[in-house]
Amino acid sequence: MELDFFSGAFFASWLAASVRLAGPLLLVALGELYSERSGVLNIGIEGTMLLGAIASYLVAWQSGSTWFGLMGGILIGCIAGTYLSWMYITVQASQVVVGIIFNIFALGVASYVYRLALRGVSGPQTVEMFKPIAIPFLSEIPFIGPVLFNHTILLYATAGLVAVAGYVLFRTKFGLNLRAVGENPAAAETAGIRVSHMRYMCVIISGAAAGASGAYLVLAQIGQFRDTIVAGQGFIALAIVIFGRWSPYKAALAALIFGAADALQLSIQLFQIDLPPQLFLSLPYVLTILAMSGLVGKANQPEALMVPYRKE
Repeated sequence: MELDFFSGAFFASWLAASVRLAGPLLLVALGELYSERSGVLNIGIEGTMLLGAIASYLVAWQSGSTWFGLMGGILIGCIAGTYLSWMYITVQASQVVVGIIFNIFALGVASYVYRLALRGVSGPQTVEMFKPIAIPFLSEIPFIGPVLFNHTILLYATAGLVAVAGYVLFRTKFGLNLRAVGENPAAAETAGIRVSHMRYMCVIISGAAAGASGAYLVLAQIGQFRDTIVAGQGFIALAIVIFGRWSPYKAALAALIFGAADALQLSIQLFQIDLPPQLFLSLPYVLTILAMSGLVGKANQPEALMVPYRKE
């Protein structure tokens, strides 16, 4: 097959795929941004995404409704977020250890539940997915229309949540209190802010976003469930938050970069070239390492990130 990266058709399809693949990454990263801004590193979002995926799949399969499936994913994400909040904030266990163990536990639970639910059913069962919605007039704009304005409602909602997060974090009293808790919880408590309450709320938000992101993968991209459906996207979301400097707008750009790399390594397999596709997939990770090292600007994380707090 003749290689022509610069053809308009290839470039447009690659960009459209980049936006599409960036959607679930951005959604879970936005939730993680709330958690980390409050001072909690929720590594358990990887497992929460998997639980959200299996919950949304089974609910959608049984009910025949994509919306019920989405709500199932969000609900299981809230439950997971509540448990992780308790472990992180009340028990004050190591956030890294708890998150990793929870991810392993979630993989086992999701695999067992899937096999139990489909026991006796022949072959993988697909569920109805959200259909792409072409925005009138905008979707007809040459080149830009198919890239930006012909996606599912989940992607449009995720894009809207970027603006919501930017407003909430930097324009509201809640956002000011949240950032204060993540920077200096003792001073925030002195000012009358309930630190534990705020952190609980933000980790649950993170869990809800991760559960919704897992549902996103099932209901807008694949239509099935498999054990490898998340494939490390929760950990990628952690990198996106860092690369995005804990800002929703920069996180959106970082998610698009990761999505573009993923789309490129998938698309490039259609062509006969000597470079391994994994080389392109590794590019965002290299950029993240550079961001963390300070070579492309200093990444100033919240001062109290991963620092347990107990009211005296």
